Amino acid sequence: MKKIFFLAILASFSVIFLLSCGGDKSKTAESTTPETSATEEGTTPSTADYDPNRGEGKFHDVVLSDKLDAAMAEKGEKIAALKCESCHKLTDERLVGPGWKGVTTRHKPEWILNFMTNTDAMIDKDPKAQAMLEICLVRMPNQSLSDDEAHAILEFMRKNDGVK
Repeated sequence: MKKIFFLAILASFSVIFLLSCGGDKSKTAESTTPETSATEEGTTPSTADYDPNRGEGKFHDVVLSDKLDAAMAEKGEKIAALKCESCHKLTDERLVGPGWKGVTTRHKPEWILNFMTNTDAMIDKDPKAQAMLEICLVRMPNQSLSDDEAHAILEFMRKNDGVK
């Protein structure tokens, strides 16, 4: 008796689950949303005004000194040891995330700073960040870095890339 009752409940939940997953397809076919029309034109609303050379965030036109700020690089090294090096190696070898060797020559400083401080938006909108996600298969967590911490890590990355 208990088995029959259990099977009846299981069958009921299965039917409810299957019906809820189907959705009402007639509504989707009739309506055209701005997202649909934007996709047909080749862009989505989230990327239509996106500048891949800048990144998604507050940093624009960052000018770095030709000379390394050693104190800031040292501060960045300490922050990176705590927040970054469990996933990133200082070589070109991938660990969880890509290796850092040459990162300052592959990406503009604005892009690096925006990626460190606005990780989620960059992964959602930036083609380079999305390509890295496809390779690494792990979404970089937001480390809640301050602007100063991000600048310090960038300076450490420059030191790692041989800037003196």
